[in-house]
Amino acid sequence: MDISLHNPAPDQDKVVSFPLTEDSVQPDRSQLDNIKAQLDLVLLALEALVGIGSEAVLQAAAELNLQNVVSDRVSLWRLRQSNPLRRGTGGRKKLDIEEARSLVMISCHLAQQHQTLIREAVELLESVAETQRPFHQVALLGDYLDNFTNTYQDRMTEDTLSMDALTDLALKLLIDLLFYSNNQGPRRLWMALLDRANHGEG
Repeated sequence: MDISLHNPAPDQDKVVSFPLTEDSVQPDRSQLDNIKAQLDLVLLALEALVGIGSEAVLQAAAELNLQNVVSDRVSLWRLRQSNPLRRGTGGRKKLDIEEARSLVMISCHLAQQHQTLIREAVELLESVAETQRPFHQVALLGDYLDNFTNTYQDRMTEDTLSMDALTDLALKLLIDLLFYSNNQGPRRLWMALLDRANHGEG
């Protein structure tokens, strides 16, 4: 896998602004179906790298005053179950725009909290790629890839992805996390979600 990245400079302040105003580009229903899958994958990558659980997500929601959207474990579970790639269809809900925005803010808030570890992992990824050493042989990257692959296979219905494809997906999400961890992260993630939805990427 060819890794080429210009790392964003570390942020001096840790305040995540909310850029998704009412005049921002609005996704339609078909785009939301894709967006909810992408958002769940971003959170899955965070889980795999830093070990966040539902409590961390709920705490982030509280810090961002988003308890009205993500109030407890049940509401969080229902939001993440809206991902059409997940196993099981019972209780699945449709994700609306405000819920999608809230998950964007929460994901970027968590990424910013763990920016140091994310940056370390990405810099290690670049270094290993230059030597063509297998990523799984490096402790931090190997643990991340194992966690991501195991969790993905446990939760998702998609069984056509090869191990190489899952590895590429995990590494791409890792690099994305670094860009989502700075002050422009919410806007970058929102626009990336719309772009992928427009191109039908799942």
